[in-house]
Amino acid sequence: MVPYWDPRTQPCLAALTTAGLSARLGLIEAFERADDYQGVAGRHPGETLAMLELLKAVSYAADVYPETSNEWRTWVTGRRPFTDVADWLRRQPDEQWNFFHPERPLFQNALLAPFMSQHGVGTSQIVMQHVGDYVQLFDRHHLHHGEPFAAADAFVAVITQHVCGNGGRGMIPGNLLGAALNNQAMCRGGQRVHVTALGRTLGDTLRLSLHPHDGDPGSFNYTWTDRPRRSFTAKPAARFPDGPADLHSILGRSILTRPARLPDGSWGVDRVLMGAGDIVDLTHVSAFQDAVMEKGAPLKASSARALWREAHSLYAATTRREKGMDLYGRLATLPENHRATLWTVGLLARPGKLIAWVNDAFPYIPGRETALRQASEEGCAIAEYVGTALDDAAYAAWRIAYPNSKPADKQQQLARFKAAGEHFAATEPLFHELLDETAEGAPVPEALTTYATEVRSNAERFLTERLRSLPPSSQGHKASTEARELLESILNNPRKAPAYLRKEQAA
Repeated sequence: MVPYWDPRTQPCLAALTTAGLSARLGLIEAFERADDYQGVAGRHPGETLAMLELLKAVSYAADVYPETSNEWRTWVTGRRPFTDVADWLRRQPDEQWNFFHPERPLFQNALLAPFMSQHGVGTSQIVMQHVGDYVQLFDRHHLHHGEPFAAADAFVAVITQHVCGNGGRGMIPGNLLGAALNNQAMCRGGQRVHVTALGRTLGDTLRLSLHPHDGDPGSFNYTWTDRPRRSFTAKPAARFPDGPADLHSILGRSILTRPARLPDGSWGVDRVLMGAGDIVDLTHVSAFQDAVMEKGAPLKASSARALWREAHSLYAATTRREKGMDLYGRLATLPENHRATLWTVGLLARPGKLIAWVNDAFPYIPGRETALRQASEEGCAIAEYVGTALDDAAYAAWRIAYPNSKPADKQQQLARFKAAGEHFAATEPLFHELLDETAEGAPVPEALTTYATEVRSNAERFLTERLRSLPPSSQGHKASTEARELLESILNNPRKAPAYLRKEQAA
C-alpha cells in the first residue's frame, strides 16, 4: 500500500477556538472556519510563525488575496471569508498534497531517497526544539535512535525547518548530492525579527497579514523537483521569488522523511535526512513588508536586549512608514475600532547552535501611533537610563568594598552588587502596562509618570537588597552609602535624567 497523508484533511495545525479550547485543524477546516478560531499556536514561536507562513502561502496560491491597499482595507473591515481557499484546496490533485508521495513528497526532496537506508537518522534531527545542534548532541545517540512520531508532528517539524532553520553544517554526508548539501543556510525566519499583526480571530490575522499584490501570485513550492533549484556541486546563485506564493513557501531545507506504520495503524515517520535547501534572495520589497528597520538594517533578535526594549523601533515604524505602504502604512488606514496586536518573534542562534526563541506582543490602535511611539520611546529611555545608573552604583560599591581587587576577580566581585538584571525583569510588565494604558487612551504624561515612579522605586529597592551582603563595618557602610547616594544623584540629574524619572517630576 502506497503511504498517504494529506494535511488538507488531516488535523495538523494546533489552534484555539474563540471559546479558548484547543483544537487540531487540517488546512481546509482552517480556512473554512477561520473566524471560529483565535489563531494557531505551535509548541514554540517558530512553529506558530511557520503555520502562519503556510496559510499565507496557500491563500496566495489559491489566488485569494487583495490586489490593492484599498481592497486590503475592505477585506479587513468587511471580514471577507476564506471559504474559496478551502474550495480551491478540495479541487487540488491528491498527489500534490501527499506528504509521503514516492516521487513528489510534499515540501520534501525525493532526490535523497536512494540514501535513506544507509544515512537516515532519527526523527529528532528535524525537530528544532529537540535537536539544538544539527551536528550532534553528546555522542549523536539522539540522531540515530529518535522515536518514530506521527505524520502530523513530522509535517509541522518540516514546515518549521523550512521557515526557521538555523545555519551551520548538517548531519548528512556532503558526497550524496554535492559538497554543499551539508552547508545549511539560515532560513528566512531566523534572519531578523518578524512582525505579525494579530486580530481577534485566525481569519482576522490572515486578512491583516496578506499584503496586497497586483499580479500573478507566483509558484507554490509543493516539492523540490517541481522547478529548477540550486545545485549542491557549485556555488549557489540566489533566485528571486516569483511572487508571494513562492516567498511564503520557500523550501529552506532539503528534507526527506521515511514513512512507517505506527502501532495504531496510522502512518508516521521513523527516519529522516536533512541538508541544505533552496537559496532565495530576500531583498525584494515584498519580503520586507513587516521588517522593523533600525539604522538602515532590519532589526534582529539580541541575547543582550529583550524585544520589549526595542519596542520604540517598532512604534517608530508605525509612524515613519519609511517603506511606503507596508504593513504599518496599511494598519494606519484602518478605523480606530480595529485594534491589532503586533506579535514579534526572533531566533537567537549562531551557526550550528540554537539558543532560544524570543517573542513579545505590543498593542496597536490606528490613530494612536504617535502616542504609542512617545510612550515606548520615553519608557525605553527610562528603563535604559536606570539600568546604567544601577551599574554605576554597583561600581561605586565595588570600588570601596574591594580596594585591592585583582583584575581577574573584578567581574565576579562586581556582579555581587549589580541589580540591572532584576531591574529589567521587573520593568517588562510595567512597560507593557504603560503601552496598554496608552492604547486605551490614557494621557501619555500621566502613564509615564506612574511608570517612572514604579521603575525608580524598584531600582532603589533592588540596589538596597544587593548591598545587604556588605559586612557591618565602616567600610561596608561607606560602600553602601556611596552607592545609594550615587544612584539618587544620577536619577535626579537635571541635565541627563529623563524628566519623568526625577523626583521633582514624579512627585
